[in-house]
Amino acid sequence: MAPPDRADRAPSVASPAFLDDPRLIAPRAAVRVDLGNGGFVLRSPAPLAPYARCVGEWLEHWAAATPDALAFAEPAAGGDGWRRLAWGELRRQVGAVAQGLLDLELPAGKPLVVLSDNALDHLVLLLAGMHIGRAVCTVSSAYCRLAQSDYGRITAILQALDPALVYASTSAVYGAALAASEVGAVAVFSEGADAHPGALPFARLLAARETPAVMQAYAAITPDTHAKYLLTSGSTGSPKVVINTQRMLCANQQMLAQTLRFLDVERPVLLDWLPWSHTFGGNHNVNIVLRSGGTMYIDDGRPLPGAIERTIAHLREVQPTIYFNVPRGYEMLLPALESDAALARHFFGRLRMAFYAGAGMPLSTWQRLEAAAARVRDEPLWLTTSWGSTETAPAITFANWKLDRPGVIGLPLAGAEVKFVPNAGKLEMRVRGDHIFPGYRDNEEATRAAFDDEGYYRIGDAGHLLDSADPLSGIVFNGRVAEDFKLTSGTWVSVGTLRVRVVSALAPYAQDVVITGHDRSEIGALIFLTEAGRALPSAQIAEHVRAGLRQLRDEGGGSSQTPARAMLLSDAPDAASGEITDKGYVNQRLVLARRADFVHALHAEPLDPRVIRP
Repeated sequence: MAPPDRADRAPSVASPAFLDDPRLIAPRAAVRVDLGNGGFVLRSPAPLAPYARCVGEWLEHWAAATPDALAFAEPAAGGDGWRRLAWGELRRQVGAVAQGLLDLELPAGKPLVVLSDNALDHLVLLLAGMHIGRAVCTVSSAYCRLAQSDYGRITAILQALDPALVYASTSAVYGAALAASEVGAVAVFSEGADAHPGALPFARLLAARETPAVMQAYAAITPDTHAKYLLTSGSTGSPKVVINTQRMLCANQQMLAQTLRFLDVERPVLLDWLPWSHTFGGNHNVNIVLRSGGTMYIDDGRPLPGAIERTIAHLREVQPTIYFNVPRGYEMLLPALESDAALARHFFGRLRMAFYAGAGMPLSTWQRLEAAAARVRDEPLWLTTSWGSTETAPAITFANWKLDRPGVIGLPLAGAEVKFVPNAGKLEMRVRGDHIFPGYRDNEEATRAAFDDEGYYRIGDAGHLLDSADPLSGIVFNGRVAEDFKLTSGTWVSVGTLRVRVVSALAPYAQDVVITGHDRSEIGALIFLTEAGRALPSAQIAEHVRAGLRQLRDEGGGSSQTPARAMLLSDAPDAASGEITDKGYVNQRLVLARRADFVHALHAEPLDPRVIRP
């Protein structure tokens, strides 16, 4: 089912009536069904409308309806301007590469794997594979950028995936890691194929002439056909291979479109860096553009020192109409938005929606974003969020109304059911719907454990209604069940919610914190400092931390909501080892394991001199 046609016009700035216009935003709605024992199910009263058979239907539709409209663009080589693909040319290239893949007669059942960052060639291969029913898996490029002695993880991933073909942008960066893995797959590179024995240039696939075989393979795709494999982040254990079917991806976009109705009225424009190895960037954002016939400018910046400057430069050229980022990304943009009125005016000028996900947003970041927008536009900024996972394609809920602070993650989208089950003093959330994955590839044990006896996916997150008597008040995210722990007093500590409060209290000098105290008498916090924090004298930053901890203590909540000790970490989270993910959030479990000596020192008696007490 193709998305509807509509006028190709730029949206106006969100007006006060924007969120109240049912033509543009679905009204807030939810139905609660009590289960007894404190549990209940929350669902949307709206049925899920028919949706596309496969992702390729969107491409076919827009290539025919608007062949000359800009679809995707990437920074041109040398950093001057943009390399652009219109919808018609995108479909032509997808058809050519799909034919090239068929001509290789790759073994059935084996995926195509991509090792490199977001780019147009990457996109074309991704869509070409899905167009002929071949699953594609994008793996985080970080695994290939390590020293040669650290290729163990990428080797294990590639051997587990057992790909038919592996693509990367350049052999100079990715060739050594691929060679070390010793997988028997066809290697394809956009650059430097001649330097890698047996590799093919991507240009050879692009040069293929499409035959009827492509559309014959396309016609054979069903909603249950595997579209993608995505690796879990590993934040709660070893990464698993998540099956994403065509049904999941198409159903989830229909769910979003029934809520964000303006996507069927206006062509969205995105500037987006979020990696396609994760569901947020690769499914949520790319598929919004594909379904709605919008435009995505691929951002080669990152929320990292030395890379955020690229994003800022692009924002001087591109005016997004919706903007997606993780909290850390917004935090790194804020200094520029606060100090450069022209940049802020350009960024906020046509923005319908500023969206965050991937981690909890500190209140201080939220308030600074609202203030930055208020200085350059009359209408209030619509800052909102959603909730989901790799296994849910990804969106489950959406906050389709004006929030006054972070914490609420919205209400179930049409077709989604959220079951709340009492568990360890919290309400564990479980999910059911057409957008839920069928299981983990080649892992029956993990698949069985992922679902309860009613077919609900055990996502591992907890939540509750903001107002227990009012389902329309929205769901409040209450952390991950697996991350929470008990103090020796028997009191449960909600790690996810406490972490956000601590970061906000220590703003602007805490990049992130890791909460400690499992089976101990007090909560601790390991603090990763921002660049500004690391630049301060140690006595000054220690006093700032001390004041922040006192503030949390004075707000009340007892021992379960107040760190009693903290320690500053002199370095940033190590992305190469996985301490910080591609999306910019800290992996709590991994940091605790890698920095066990700091955890021990933080809680040691007598008190270590590095420990800060409130």
